[in-house]
Amino acid sequence: MKNLIQRTFTGIVYIAVIITAVCVHPFLFAGIFGLIVGTLMHEFYTIVKYKGPAWIRYFGIAGGMYLITASCLYAGNYVGYNIYLPYIIILLVLLVSELYVHNSNPVNRWGMTLFAQCYCAGSISLLCFIPYMISPVYNPLPLLMIFVFIWLNDTSAYLIGTRIGKHRLFRRISPLKSWEGFGGGLLVVVAASMCFAYFYKDLTWYQWLLFAVITVVSATWGDLMESLLKRTYSVKDSGKILPGHGGMLDRFDSAILASPSVYVYFELLIRN
Repeated sequence: MKNLIQRTFTGIVYIAVIITAVCVHPFLFAGIFGLIVGTLMHEFYTIVKYKGPAWIRYFGIAGGMYLITASCLYAGNYVGYNIYLPYIIILLVLLVSELYVHNSNPVNRWGMTLFAQCYCAGSISLLCFIPYMISPVYNPLPLLMIFVFIWLNDTSAYLIGTRIGKHRLFRRISPLKSWEGFGGGLLVVVAASMCFAYFYKDLTWYQWLLFAVITVVSATWGDLMESLLKRTYSVKDSGKILPGHGGMLDRFDSAILASPSVYVYFELLIRN
């Protein structure tokens, strides 16, 4: 009972913070999600047991936080593309630094360093562009819907899967996930998208439908990717920052793959 109360309270606070960050102002979004990206990268380095110099680790984390901040400013036309030049310098420093550190497997550390930038910072940074895909000014609706779809899918897939789930979705990586849970979560999100289509005419009903399907499928893959990462390194939770829920990476694993997937969808099939 105590754990349930803890999980519920943490979940409410987490959702409130995300909604506030998305809906209030793009600068607030940049600030809060900059901290989130920093936390994601810290947890990633911890999971993979990164053994390089501390300054490289924290320089990389700072680089990831800079990337999402720069992306938010660039997406809102507050600055030009030159805002990315310091980030390129950061990447060069991270790569060249391995030349001066004695390590038996520098290629492995290069891989960890660059994957951390891509997986934690690059993917989440694409969220900054979503609010401008259907409007020339900041419109939080499509960005908020990514998280709403993910939350609805996670909750309904869990409830349905634990009751009627019999066929494993990906036994090797996540033995508790079932096809019944996946299908149930997808149906709930699709139904929700049709409700949103009725009230919000920024997108047609079939655009909302595709939006929902792409989010659910990519979010499920994102969840499985993080499960594979943790299983590879024999880790149960990515961290303890969210009592009752684990780490920040445990909560953002779905968004990490949903973000670039939805970005590509909006860029190719809606904005153009």
